[in-house]
Amino acid sequence: MFRIRRILSDRSEVDRNAIKQTREIIESQFADISADKLDLIPHQLRDSLRFKLQTSLFVAESSSGAVQGFALLMYAPDLHFAFLDFIASKKSSTSGGIGGALYQRIREESKHLGVEGLFFDCLPDDPALCKDQATLQQNKARLKFYERFGVYPLINTLYETPVKPGDDCPPYLCCDFLGKPGTATKAFMQNVIKAILERKYGDYCPPEYVEKVVNSVTDDPVKLRKPVYVIPSGKKKIGHESLNSKDNIFLVVNDRHSIHHIQERGYVEAPVRIDSILKEIEPTGMFDITPPKAFPDKYVSDVHDKGYLKYFKRVCESLKEGKSIYPYVFPIRNASRPPVDDSVLAGYYCIDTFTPLNKNAYLAARRAVDCALTCADSLLDGYKAAYALVRPPGHHAETRVFGGFCYFNTNAIAANYLTRFGKVAILDIDYHHGNGQQEIFYEREDVLTVSIHGHPSFAYPYFSGYSDEKGSGSGLGKNINFPLKEKINGEEYRKTLEQALKKIKQFSPDFLVLALGLDTSKNDPTGTWSLLANDFKENGKMIGQFGLPVLVVQEGGYRNRVLGINAKNFFTGLYSEINKK
Repeated sequence: MFRIRRILSDRSEVDRNAIKQTREIIESQFADISADKLDLIPHQLRDSLRFKLQTSLFVAESSSGAVQGFALLMYAPDLHFAFLDFIASKKSSTSGGIGGALYQRIREESKHLGVEGLFFDCLPDDPALCKDQATLQQNKARLKFYERFGVYPLINTLYETPVKPGDDCPPYLCCDFLGKPGTATKAFMQNVIKAILERKYGDYCPPEYVEKVVNSVTDDPVKLRKPVYVIPSGKKKIGHESLNSKDNIFLVVNDRHSIHHIQERGYVEAPVRIDSILKEIEPTGMFDITPPKAFPDKYVSDVHDKGYLKYFKRVCESLKEGKSIYPYVFPIRNASRPPVDDSVLAGYYCIDTFTPLNKNAYLAARRAVDCALTCADSLLDGYKAAYALVRPPGHHAETRVFGGFCYFNTNAIAANYLTRFGKVAILDIDYHHGNGQQEIFYEREDVLTVSIHGHPSFAYPYFSGYSDEKGSGSGLGKNINFPLKEKINGEEYRKTLEQALKKIKQFSPDFLVLALGLDTSKNDPTGTWSLLANDFKENGKMIGQFGLPVLVVQEGGYRNRVLGINAKNFFTGLYSEINKK
């Protein structure tokens, strides 16, 4: 099995390793590519202005990080076209379908970019242009592969004219119009060819050659070669199928949340919360709903204390259905001597008296983690936004304590998972301070934690969330709190959100994890602010404009009458921005 992941820079160790493996594949299969050209790949990923093309590397990698194949895509935003520079599978790879999966992923990305066409060079299958029989057979196999997608070479031009007399195997320009009817205008193709020859091959193609090839385009619209290998049968080609371009928001719902149901009066963290949100957002068509995958416990223990995990799981398994343990004794005098009795030990691992342990708390919280990690993987697979619609919430859970209805810090676990692939910023917009991720990442420099919340002088958890809590050690300056006054409207809130986003921009992360609390709503039973439906929409727009892959993890929000409406408005705003071309 493999997944396809997009790489935009070489900032993280895991991405540098993937680029190194990509280089090894190129060296093993393209002997004529110079080391100088390969050295440029990290610079192409980093510096689009210099190369006049925005470059992305897509790698098909196993769970261990072994690269089985890759594709290097270049995008010209000024001319609205994409150019596939390389696509190849590892020779030793036995995984089937890597080439097809990579090309389909490239097509999805091109469609998302809103290009008029995807283009690439492919060596010719004409014996008059390619003298070596073995190479000729390989070229035929490649062109046959691309015909399955409705991709054909451009004809009636001089594109395949050798730059130097005697050169063998000058390439065709293959054109993929991504399932759109027709081809392209003469003027568009002239601009595309000029850009390819100058920006990609400028050190090899002299100006007079470029001019000659560009002027040879005379058909309007341009014409493509008719099928040679895949004869149309009346069925849709792969290339004419509807492309899932990952424009939608990837959605995973905790399918085990309802087993955690505390029915005692006043306990507002109830299963109806998920139902209220799902009922409103599902009909919008903005979401691709996917079931959660199971992830190893390692990702939880990377964030949470193993002693706490062991206790939490064991106690929940031992309790009878309908029975709960509430913390009632707290070891502030001697925390180094934990008690033995489970009911007393609950206070050793908890920060309040109203977050119970029961038979299903562990199961529901653990599944919420799976949901968030599934969403994190979707960002690596190319989605611009993902939503883990989960309960119980998580942002009050610290390394070794639970509380505030929270048992595992779901957003922190997902953020820590993503740090293997780059820097991560967590923005907590719940009404209550995100003390959990603050404590977890307080001394780390690779995760920025930002929280906008009610001042701890009147809002839970009361003991943290002050503006002077800035991180420590290597994490100094990487924790930012915005404690706000008791009464806030939407306009006032957005001024603070703007400040928070500026701080995140200065950090320059690769991913944004958003702890989404809807308890900032007017008349929420746990909050004092007055945000309305349109305020949530505007907040979503502001975060969507930021342009980062964003993983949204559901936290608080307890006024069920408007919970779904507010969620729908937030995601409407987010969706409208992430899909602007």
